[in-house]
Amino acid sequence: MQTTVHYFLHFVFPLLVAFVFFRQQAWKTWFIFLLTMLVDADHLLANPVYDPGRCSIGFHPLHSYWAIAAYALLLFPKQTRIFAIGLLMHMAADGIDCYWMNCCP
Repeated sequence: MQTTVHYFLHFVFPLLVAFVFFRQQAWKTWFIFLLTMLVDADHLLANPVYDPGRCSIGFHPLHSYWAIAAYALLLFPKQTRIFAIGLLMHMAADGIDCYWMNCCP
């Protein structure tokens, strides 16, 4: 169930956000949201690359609290707002995953 929720939050939820809040450019917005998945490239720096019991938030550089604060600041300029929303949705999805790991093993 955790995996299903995780991937729903990474792919389907952004699609819904794109169509509800950015109807005029929903497909373009969703594509940008998908591009924000590239922040997961920082997982390649970890050893092992994938650990199902590891919380990404606070562990990987692009998932650090400093990075999340920078993503929040990107909400203010209109030119970076869509990217910021995508990045913050990604961090929220990973944060929910971390919560799930700690509360409901």
